Amino acid sequence: MKVKVFDEECERDLENSINNFLNGNVDVIDIKYQVAIAINGEEQIYCFSAMIIYH
Repeated sequence: MKVKVFDEECERDLENSINNFLNGNVDVIDIKYQVAIAINGEEQIYCFSAMIIYH
């Protein structure tokens, strides 16, 4: 069993990264998804991440 962690600044980039990884013919056991938001002054910073557990 192995894990692969992805961390991107926007949802579209996360989707692309995960889809590219999954094209490698892996046997996925589970996918964990998370969004974190931080505020820096008037700017909102988003962090979209996912962990794929696979064989």
